[in-house]
Amino acid sequence: MTAEETNFDSLLEPGDLSEAVGPAQITEWPDSIEITASEGDLDSKLASGPTVVPILPLKDTVVFPETMVPLAVGQARSVRLIDDVLRGDKLVGLVTSIDPEMETPGPDDVHMTGVLASIQKMLKAPDGTLRIIAQGLRRIKIDRFVSEEPYLVAEVVDLPDVSEDSKEIAALQRNLVAVYTKIIELVPYLPDELEMAAANIEDPGALGYFIASTMRLKTDEKQELLDEVEVSKRLRRLTALMNRELEVLELGSKIQNQVQSEMDKSQREYFLRQQLKAIQEELGETDETQAEVNELRERLDKAGLPEEADKQARRELDRLAKLPTAAAEYGVIRTYLDWILSLPWNESTDDDLDIAHAREVLDADHYDLKDVKDRILEFLAVQKLKSEASGPILCFSGPPGVGKTSLGKSIARALGRKFIRISVGGVRDESEIRGHRRTYVGAMPGTIIRAIRDAGSINPVFMIDEIDKMGADWRGDPSSAMLEVLDPEQHSTFRDHYLDLPFDLSKVLFICTANVLDTIPGPLRDRMEVISLSGYTEEEKAHIARRYLVPRQLERNGISAEQMTITDGALRTIIENYTREAGVRNLEREIGTVIRKFARMVAEGERDSATVDREQVTDYLGRKKAFRETKRRTAEPGVSTGLAWTPAGGDILFIEARAMPGGGRLILTGQLGEVMKESAQAALTYVRSVSDRLGASERYFQKHDVHVHVPAGAVPKDGPSAGVAMAVALASMVSGKVVDAEAAMTGEITLTGQVLPVGGIKEKVLAARAAELTKVFLPSRNQADVEEIEGEDLLAGIEFVYVDHVSTVLEQVLALDEPLETPATALAGPQAGSEAEEEATTGVDVSCGGSDGPTKVGRVAPAAREPGRKLGRGDDSTGRE
Repeated sequence: MTAEETNFDSLLEPGDLSEAVGPAQITEWPDSIEITASEGDLDSKLASGPTVVPILPLKDTVVFPETMVPLAVGQARSVRLIDDVLRGDKLVGLVTSIDPEMETPGPDDVHMTGVLASIQKMLKAPDGTLRIIAQGLRRIKIDRFVSEEPYLVAEVVDLPDVSEDSKEIAALQRNLVAVYTKIIELVPYLPDELEMAAANIEDPGALGYFIASTMRLKTDEKQELLDEVEVSKRLRRLTALMNRELEVLELGSKIQNQVQSEMDKSQREYFLRQQLKAIQEELGETDETQAEVNELRERLDKAGLPEEADKQARRELDRLAKLPTAAAEYGVIRTYLDWILSLPWNESTDDDLDIAHAREVLDADHYDLKDVKDRILEFLAVQKLKSEASGPILCFSGPPGVGKTSLGKSIARALGRKFIRISVGGVRDESEIRGHRRTYVGAMPGTIIRAIRDAGSINPVFMIDEIDKMGADWRGDPSSAMLEVLDPEQHSTFRDHYLDLPFDLSKVLFICTANVLDTIPGPLRDRMEVISLSGYTEEEKAHIARRYLVPRQLERNGISAEQMTITDGALRTIIENYTREAGVRNLEREIGTVIRKFARMVAEGERDSATVDREQVTDYLGRKKAFRETKRRTAEPGVSTGLAWTPAGGDILFIEARAMPGGGRLILTGQLGEVMKESAQAALTYVRSVSDRLGASERYFQKHDVHVHVPAGAVPKDGPSAGVAMAVALASMVSGKVVDAEAAMTGEITLTGQVLPVGGIKEKVLAARAAELTKVFLPSRNQADVEEIEGEDLLAGIEFVYVDHVSTVLEQVLALDEPLETPATALAGPQAGSEAEEEATTGVDVSCGGSDGPTKVGRVAPAAREPGRKLGRGDDSTGRE
């Protein structure tokens, strides 16, 4: 039971209706009905008390007293209400629905303040709906509802205005008319006659109703004005709303004027340019656009581009010549042509093919790194024999600070080529590599093409740093885009999305750097020639510090070699006590700290020269910062010494095993990774298979829980190379024999006790030497790795024992009275039906200890994945950790 507001322009007169639908269709409908409301006794009715009238809810419409409004009545209940009203006194109460979406509002769904109106005119449309014109008479307030069916009927009381003649009312009235006049000037849909009508209304209340009814205010704002009884407050609120509308209209008018002004300016410039063009043509001169096109064409003729690039550039240049400079596409094409012409399609530098000179440059910049230097010299030799050979794609893999990035600069200097470097660490957008297509606003080529442009040569040394740290998300996978860049079979026709032209990258010497290879996708790693750079030994660090780091820091801090001397003993003290790394970055920082402290003394006039020896290092750098594990913790059974590889170099660590009364559980602690947990289970299985030879009772493992801990607990660890050390610790726990304190071991163990090769041998051997260990057990297949370690002094004092089976290690480090069974016997296992078989099939409950007690082994918690110490490093041939 609703009514919808209808504009005056849409209200059809009888003649209009006849023309709209035709005579045949309107014969069933009566003509429009003119109604004269009976208002003679209206005052007496309202004055005598509550008056019962039908209530017509309105949707998004507020009717004010002393105003007329057209309404459309469509629902059957509303049509019946109008019919009943017309048969009576023609009076109806008009109230606004609270929720305009509600089809049949009830007593609780309408505002209690409305207007008593009389129906002045009614017209029936062919679709059965009514068009009426209602005139608001008095403001009323619903006292109570009398009936809800067939339509709302309520008792209403008169709600007169509260007003008094005052200067404030007069001022508000005058100000309201002034604001209304300004709005009429700005709003095209308000006729000028409204200004005169408003000026002629003397009653302030009627003026407020009139203006509010003609303005496009929100429904709740109109209802708020109708609810207000005091005329002064109503006029003040209406003035505020009118001022708001006036500000919006003035701002819109200002914007419109600016747009119109800009359009007029553009048209004026266009006509002037056309006139200028005609004048230049008469004088035989060309305009700026034509001059620019001619300049680009001249550059294009001299560039000597490849056929496809030249064809594309000339096509775009022809398009540019036909476009006005004001066109949006003009700048896009102009930038595109600039990029094509700025690339070194045929420009290259001549390689310095003097192999002896290249060796001198490489040796002058970097110490050792024999494999890398040999590979570069091999490339030079091939270039000397075959000039068209494509450049290699190298990947330097190694811990931070070993000189991977600086090595690229040295290679470029040795070859006489230009050097460019980009870092792809953290890059997650494939467009960073290939660029954006020209359809995007602000599109530009990717980092590869931009770097080639900056180098100005088609054959630079191109270093791609941190290739192991590329990511991938919804924007694409940049590592997949790198496949084309680093593929020797594809990069001769590398196609950037922005250029959309093939560009030859085959002459570029690509050098990638990575700390680890595991995070590089397999297809991408397969396209690169990996050269591993291991960490430096203490002797190598001392040599690098003396030859490179100290002179560089002296120069940076303004100190001459005559003013300050750092002895070899001081350098070794800094290396041993203040740094713990595979490279030399922290070492250079500590050296810089020593020199800066002396520079301050010189600046303050305290000293002119200094010699820093081993004893004086503490005065400059403070207390010792780096501590190394020693061989002091294997004085009781159940503790063995293992060798570990870490990003900072090699290290030793201790495997601790303890047994306690229980039900056969294996508890693992120390932030161990999945692979290391499996190694512990394999080691326990082997030790259980030979427990009788170690002196254990038949049901020892069924009556005890075994706890294996690998300090330090805060450092994540993973890898298979701790298997042998775990087996030794468990065997020592079972036998009660102390492990040889001079021995350390590494290697992966199988269920049958076989020892498999692992990686990181050089770092592990150096760690054993630093810990003053005299015997190291290694897998037999790692013997070649030991032979590759240069420097006999590094291996002096260490006995290497190469083993194929863990029984050999157990017999020597535990000093067993009798040898364990051979590997063939271990393969047989317990006899069927024996107690040993029952014990073996019972299984071991593997748990990982925590603060709340043992928990089932699962994935390592996110906190355990932080960079830390690993047991073992990836082997190039097996891919093991």
